[in-house]
Amino acid sequence: MSSEQGSVAGPPQDEYRILHEADLRDYLAAVPAVAARLGGAAEAWSIGEVGDGNLNLVFIVKGADGGVAVKQALPYVRLVGESWPLPLSRSHYEYLALTHQARLVPGLVPAVLHHNEGLALVVMELIEPHIIMRKGLIAGALYPRFVGDIATFMARTLFFSSDLALTAAKKKEGIAAFAGNHALCKITEDLIFTDPYRVAEQNRWTQPWLDATAAAFREDLDLHAAISRLKLIFLNAPEALIHGDLHTGSIMVTEDSTVVIDPEFAFYGPMGFDIGAVIANLLMAYLASAGHETSSGARRVFEVWLLETIENVWTEFSHEFLELWRTEGHGDAYPLTLFPGPAGAARLEVERQAYMARLFGDTVGFSAAKIIRRILGLAHNADFELIEDPRQRAICEARSLRLARAMMLEPSAFPTIGAVTMAARMVRDWLPDFAN
Repeated sequence: MSSEQGSVAGPPQDEYRILHEADLRDYLAAVPAVAARLGGAAEAWSIGEVGDGNLNLVFIVKGADGGVAVKQALPYVRLVGESWPLPLSRSHYEYLALTHQARLVPGLVPAVLHHNEGLALVVMELIEPHIIMRKGLIAGALYPRFVGDIATFMARTLFFSSDLALTAAKKKEGIAAFAGNHALCKITEDLIFTDPYRVAEQNRWTQPWLDATAAAFREDLDLHAAISRLKLIFLNAPEALIHGDLHTGSIMVTEDSTVVIDPEFAFYGPMGFDIGAVIANLLMAYLASAGHETSSGARRVFEVWLLETIENVWTEFSHEFLELWRTEGHGDAYPLTLFPGPAGAARLEVERQAYMARLFGDTVGFSAAKIIRRILGLAHNADFELIEDPRQRAICEARSLRLARAMMLEPSAFPTIGAVTMAARMVRDWLPDFAN
C-alpha cells in the first residue's frame, strides 16, 4: 500500500523490488509531486547512489528545477550482506518518525515528499549544501548554529512524546505505533550493549595495539554489570519517542543550519540514549582530533570549541526541556493539581531538577556505551578510521576507551557536564603502555 504526505497520488507499483537507476527513474517520473519538483525530462535527470551507511540504498536525483533524496531499505544489513536479513518495515517507522519530527521541529528534519510502504521507500527533500557533520568535524570545521539546533531538536521531540506532555492513553498509542520496530532495537541491544563485552564474530578493533584492552573489557565483570544495567534501561524505559541513532553521521550541517536524518531506529525508549549519542560522538571527535593534526597544536581552536559545544549541548537542552515542562507540562505525569500554590510550585521545581539529574546520569552512561561500541564492536566511526597511522589511531581510541570506562563505572565522578569535559581534557594527552 502506498502512502505519502498530502494528497499526491502514488504510482500503482508497490510490490517490493530493489530499485536500480532505470527503475527508479521510471518510478519517480510516475509520482507527480516528485517529477514536478525535479523538472525537465525524466531521461535528463541525474541519479547517483551515495549510501555510505550500514543498512540502505540512498540516491541523489537531480533535475532541471531541483533535487530529491531517495532512500530504500534493503532486506538485509548492507554492511554485512544477505546473511543478516532485516525487515523492510524499518522504512515505515522512519517515515512515521520523520513526519512526527517535522510537526515538532520543522526545518530541522528533511520534508517527506513521498512514501511507498510496499517498496520500503521514502523520497525526501534534498538537503543542500549541507554535509554530514562527522566529515566536517574530521576536517576541523566549526558549526556555530549546531548547539541551538540540536538542543531544540532533542528537547521538543523528547518532551512532546513523553508523559510530561501527553495523556497516558496518547503515550500508549505512540508506544504501540512503534513497537514493531524491534528488529532495529535488537541490533542496538546486541551491538551496543552486549557484543563489545564478549567474543563476537563481527567485533573488530585496531590490532595489535588494542588487543589487551579488548580482552580486558571482555573479562571486566564490573563493566559487564554496568552495561547490563544500561541495557535494562534501554529495554524497559519507554520514556519518549527517541531517534535511536543520533550520531554525527545522522546530522547534516552548514555553518548556519542543522538537519537531522535517518531515524529508522526510532522507538519509545530512554531519553538519555539520544542525548548520550550526541555527546559521545562529540567526545570521540575531540579525542580523535590529535590523529588528524598536521602539526602539534594545529587544531587547538577546534578542540576548545568542541569541548564548549559538548557542555552547551547539555546545558541548552536542559534549559529548553525544563522551560517546556514549566509551560507545556500538561501530561498525566506530575499533575499540577498535586502541586498547588507557591509551595507546590517550589516543590515541583525541586522535583524537576532531580529528574534532570537522573536524566544526566543516564546520558553519561549511554554516552560511554556508544564510545565503547564504536571502537570494539562492529560499526566504527570515521573519526578514528580515517587516522592513517594505525598506532596513532589506537592511541586516540585507547584514550576514548579509558574515558568511557570511567564514565560507566564511576557515574558519581561525573555529576555535571563540566566534569565530563574536564575528564576528556585530562585524557587527551594520556599515553597507553603501547605508546611508550
